[in-house]
Amino acid sequence: MKYGFIFTGTDPNLAVELAPLAEASGWDAFFVWEGIWATDPWATLAAAAMVTERIRLGTMLTPVPRRRPWELAGQTMTVDRLSNGRVILSAGLGVPADVEQRFWIFEEDPGRKVRAELLDEGLELLQPLWRGEPFEYEGEHYHAHRTDTMLPPAIVQEPRITTWVVGVWPRKRSMRRVARYDGWIPNYTPPEADGIDPVLQQRTYTPEIAAEAIAWIRAEREQAGLADAPFDVVQEGTTSGTDAEADAAIVRPWADAGATWWLESDWSVPAKRVARYARDRVRAGPPRV
Repeated sequence: MKYGFIFTGTDPNLAVELAPLAEASGWDAFFVWEGIWATDPWATLAAAAMVTERIRLGTMLTPVPRRRPWELAGQTMTVDRLSNGRVILSAGLGVPADVEQRFWIFEEDPGRKVRAELLDEGLELLQPLWRGEPFEYEGEHYHAHRTDTMLPPAIVQEPRITTWVVGVWPRKRSMRRVARYDGWIPNYTPPEADGIDPVLQQRTYTPEIAAEAIAWIRAEREQAGLADAPFDVVQEGTTSGTDAEADAAIVRPWADAGATWWLESDWSVPAKRVARYARDRVRAGPPRV
């Protein structure tokens, strides 16, 4: 089990302060969130890369359908090179307008189907973009003409920047997308539910359901010839940082189910308390099992 801390605040200076503190306190990764009309996460992570040596750096998460893949490729490549290959890209569809209108103040939500198509093509297009070599691409939403000039440097990581993808269990199309990449960020919708309800998910998603989904992913990856490639399973949650035994009891069932990363976050902390909370929780270290 590895452990990451998600900084839920917005101050880039504080984020850059926290990254080396997280490294010194035993965390394995440090994440910032990516919004619309918000602090630039990749500029923040570039600065964090210059003051850390070991810790992984990433977003939680990047709405790939909202981004131009070539610009995202340049940002992630830059941080990957500055950090010597420590970047994690967490990719998802993005928050729909009916859940949070704040994320759609500049454009209309094209709907889940189109966003899913954009996610598939965006992830596919990132692969040759990261190599920094001439290529051509023709998709439904994106195309690229071949060029042999002004090519950017390639990323450090091989074969790509570690890419975790949101997948909705038990929706097989969504989960097959996950199985092609490097990690699963779980969403869950009970079979009887009409749609994806974050509150319902929090109440009904259990380690037992996670174990069932992880077994399915492993079988899918084996069938695709990917069984021997590294693959992460993420679980996000909140622990106290003050009671090691109680914190371990929260994390252990997810580790037993097959999760490989625990991401510590508390999105309920008010903005005026985020700095103190983040410093204290990061300094206390991860909830090791």
